[in-house]
Amino acid sequence: MRKNKQHLKEHVLKALGEALRNRRVELELTQEEIGKAADLHRTYVTDVEKGVRNLSFLTLMRLATALLCPLSLIMIEKEKILDSWTLRR
Repeated sequence: MRKNKQHLKEHVLKALGEALRNRRVELELTQEEIGKAADLHRTYVTDVEKGVRNLSFLTLMRLATALLCPLSLIMIEKEKILDSWTLRR
C-alpha cells in the first residue's frame, strides 16, 4: 500500500510540474522570470517542473499568479496530463 501511495504522489507531482511548465512555455517565459515573479529561486522552479518538489499551497498560488492564470486552470491541466498517462498504459 505504501509503495502505491508513493507512486501516485510521484505521478501527481510530475503532472503538476508539466502543467506549470506548459503554461510557462505558452507565455514564452524563462524559469528565472517566473521565479522572480513568484519570489522563488530558478532552481526551485526547475525542481517543481521536474516533479521533485512537493510545494505548499501558498507557493502553488504564487506560481499560478506569476503564470497569469487561476490555480484552477493549472489543476485542470494537471488532471488532463494524468488522464493522458493513464490512457497510454
